Amino acid sequence: MNGTEPKRRLTRSRQHKMIAGVCGGLAEYFELDPTVVRVAYVLVSIVSVAFPGILAYVILMFVMPPPPPVQPGAPGA
Repeated sequence: MNGTEPKRRLTRSRQHKMIAGVCGGLAEYFELDPTVVRVAYVLVSIVSVAFPGILAYVILMFVMPPPPPVQPGAPGA
C-alpha cells in the first residue's frame, strides 16, 4: 500500500438506495452487485422466518452512518 488509497467505510448507499440504502451500502463495501446482496438478504430473511431479518435491517438502518454529502462539482453530483 502506498497510503494514497482512501480508507473504506461502511455507510448506507446513496446510489443503490431502495429503502434506506443498507443492502446497497453493504454491496458497495464488499464490492458486490447490490441485487445479489438484496436477494441474499430476502432469502436469509425468509429462511429465518422474516422477523430476525427485518430486525437486523432496522438496526443497521440506525447504526450505519449516512453517506457523506456530495461535493458540488464532484463526479456523481
